[in-house]
Amino acid sequence: MMSIGYACLTIGVLDANLKSCTAKNLSNEKLLGIIEHNLKSLKNIIDYNIKNNIHLFRISSDLIPFGSSDLNKLPWWEIFSEEFFQIGKEIRKNNIRISMHPGQYTVLNSPKEDVVSRAIEDLNYHAKVLDSLGVGEESKIVLHIGGIYNDKEQAINRFVNNYKILKDKVKQRLVIENDDKSYDINDVFQIGIKLNIPVIFDNLHNEINPYVQEKSDLYWINECKNTWKEKDGYQKIHYSQQDILKKPGSHSNTIAVDRFINFYESLAREDIDIMLEVKDKNLSAVKCINCITKDKKISKLEEEWSKYKYTILENSPRIYLEIRNLLKNKNEYPAVQFYNYIDEAINEKITTGNAENAALHVWGYFKNIVDIKEKESFLKTIDNYRQGKVSINVVKNKLLKMTIKYNEKYLKNSYYFIL
Repeated sequence: MMSIGYACLTIGVLDANLKSCTAKNLSNEKLLGIIEHNLKSLKNIIDYNIKNNIHLFRISSDLIPFGSSDLNKLPWWEIFSEEFFQIGKEIRKNNIRISMHPGQYTVLNSPKEDVVSRAIEDLNYHAKVLDSLGVGEESKIVLHIGGIYNDKEQAINRFVNNYKILKDKVKQRLVIENDDKSYDINDVFQIGIKLNIPVIFDNLHNEINPYVQEKSDLYWINECKNTWKEKDGYQKIHYSQQDILKKPGSHSNTIAVDRFINFYESLAREDIDIMLEVKDKNLSAVKCINCITKDKKISKLEEEWSKYKYTILENSPRIYLEIRNLLKNKNEYPAVQFYNYIDEAINEKITTGNAENAALHVWGYFKNIVDIKEKESFLKTIDNYRQGKVSINVVKNKLLKMTIKYNEKYLKNSYYFIL
């Protein structure tokens, strides 16, 4: 069965942020604290994914600060072995496929030996994280080929030769992906065939940097399938949509679900995993999962509505009413229309009156339980907003503090404070 997932960060999930530090402020004590925090955050992300039926997730390379650098001399995989074991146990038990994706500075085909050396150490670090979690060979490390350096053929030869000196534990996880500048899908496919490496097809990269225009996405997806063996798990692809207001290759804020469904249906396959690369991360993953699910329960949309409703009220009272009416019929499952309404509302310009109206609805949770001082403070802040003296974020910050103080669980799960 196909899995749809997202990369690295979650939106609207409490205690799921990752911390980092600079080399200047580095100490073993600080590293221990940050790693402990980041592993707790990863556990919370995995718990969220389990609850939301998300079985594909990319772990951030920033999980362990300076994980591939001599600056971090801690045997973190030993110190936190129990934490890794428990997280990995949940990942395996719930059939979640994870991956990692080293950044732009991990360049295996660089002509500079020190750059290649750092790349190899970085790949070793990523493999150690996955090994520490105890996950199988289907959990991959995704890598781009690198630069061209004025001679593409020589650059490819360097990648091939440097790949051969990697440790087996890296080789068994490494997969390669087409990029939007240097190496098109045919380049990467040919390298994959030569080295027996699985190839990830990225649709947006192919749109910007195609091999030939005549070959469709589906053609290349089916070609790349031949590079994936049973031990590698399902074929994996990357899917994203262009942000039309930004430079080519910029990911959209959210996935337009109609276009995604057209893409999904064109695959005519379930033995494939789709990693979404999109700004709103898990929100789009849940959206896409809910739109293609065979388990069409209106309760899924009602739960989503409970998270979005005050954001939608703030953006568009008209669409707020449209969605309420849409969800009245409990025998239907209007997922696509529901998410189209949400996307439409979020793109509308917020007016002062609508923002105040939504804030007062949220204030309704607290107005009868706060003390006199809190009440006067909030009402004064609302009045200042009305007069243009403060921004709506000042109002929202007060409401968020009340949400936390009074443990208002409904609002804790709301996207009102983050979208």
